[in-house]
Amino acid sequence: MAVIALKCPDVEVVVVDISAPRIEGWNSERLPIYEPGLDDVVRQCRGRNLFFSTDVERHVADAGIVFVSVNTPTKTRGLGAGKAADLTYWESAARIIADVSRSDKIVVEKSTVPVKTAEAIEKILAHNSKGGNIRYQILSNPEFLAEGTAIQDLFSPDRVLIGGRETPEGRAAVAALKSIYARWVPDDRIITTNLWSAELSKLAANAFLAQRISSVNAISALCEATGADVAEVANSIGKDSRIGPRFLSASVGFGGSCFQKDILNLVYICECYGLPEVANYWRQVIRINDYQKSRFVNRVVSTMFNTVAGKKVAVLGFAFKKDTGDTRETPAIDVCKGLVGDKAVVSIYDPQVTEEQVQRDLVMNKFDWDHPRHLQPMSPSSAKHVAVSWDAYEAARGAHAVCILTEWDEFRRLDYQRMYDAMHKPAFLFDGRNVVDPDKLRRIGFVVYSIGKPLDHWLRDMPAVA
Repeated sequence: MAVIALKCPDVEVVVVDISAPRIEGWNSERLPIYEPGLDDVVRQCRGRNLFFSTDVERHVADAGIVFVSVNTPTKTRGLGAGKAADLTYWESAARIIADVSRSDKIVVEKSTVPVKTAEAIEKILAHNSKGGNIRYQILSNPEFLAEGTAIQDLFSPDRVLIGGRETPEGRAAVAALKSIYARWVPDDRIITTNLWSAELSKLAANAFLAQRISSVNAISALCEATGADVAEVANSIGKDSRIGPRFLSASVGFGGSCFQKDILNLVYICECYGLPEVANYWRQVIRINDYQKSRFVNRVVSTMFNTVAGKKVAVLGFAFKKDTGDTRETPAIDVCKGLVGDKAVVSIYDPQVTEEQVQRDLVMNKFDWDHPRHLQPMSPSSAKHVAVSWDAYEAARGAHAVCILTEWDEFRRLDYQRMYDAMHKPAFLFDGRNVVDPDKLRRIGFVVYSIGKPLDHWLRDMPAVA
């Protein structure tokens, strides 16, 4: 929304939320999320044609177009628990729109939603409208952003997708939204479809991206077993123009708010439509991701004489990727829990993740991260074995091992000789993002494990990792 305000100075954009602390954050000098370039955009527009308010009813009533960007978490109980999207917040938003609207509205789905959600929203709006003969048009306009490059993605998107009803009113609504994006997006990058194609496209896009990561991670396990180098294999197949090089970097696993949630949603939809073979295909993408994380933990434990009990393990990076403070579904959570489960003492450093966030993530129940904080029940604490450090060297001081779990650029520039000198020997380094030169670190004295790379003699002598 901030980019729309920047590119369309004659359009008033009001972001509303029922959470006063959240709105206070957006009106402050320190925004509640970290995203490169976001501060600059907000500062240019805030108070001019971009506003943040808790007066939801007034601004929804005044708006001609209402973008709905509420969370759609995975259900944790009831029908479809663990797979289906929970549309509680979407339904609540629709009821508010119906309750306060006194004029026709275009309602835009920005959240990632199951196919046919628009149909349900239409029914809620039609049966709850308090303003007489008000007409609503539902559009699907999903985001295709990558955290860390989101602002650039908005300035120069690969595509903007708008789906609407194939009726005169639906086409008019699509044209109205298209005219906003056309201020800065070339016409050939604005795609218009029917509603169901747009809703499904977002789920399918995230599933395809996650599939590529799981595919290269599956190959990384085979590379370690055979002595091949996954980076060389990925480079070779990425040169094929039919495949391309993107999303072929082996790692400890994918994370973020979308991939797992959207694939599980896709699995549930396939099951509901009687497509178990399709559901099982996409479920396997998640299974490989879980396997990769557990394989990494098993490698750490088996390499360190089959126990990490009482040993300090430094974890560098907790965000799910670099250039963001987002920790939702980050692989670091499962890795840290696995290490703590084996009684390791874990010291974490991440340049953008606070100690409070780390502690919350490590005690939070699965799938609860996408609910408001006051609705996040906590599991018994495992955080007492975890400390958060203010820099990488402090995290590694007195450690037996270092695990790199986020590909922050600063981790490529660290003085690993200094780090090695302050660690117990033998000093182990487990690179879950392939950000360091393993040969250089071996010359320093580290025992090094890098995802999908040929194993050194120490690791080859250890028992095989399942």
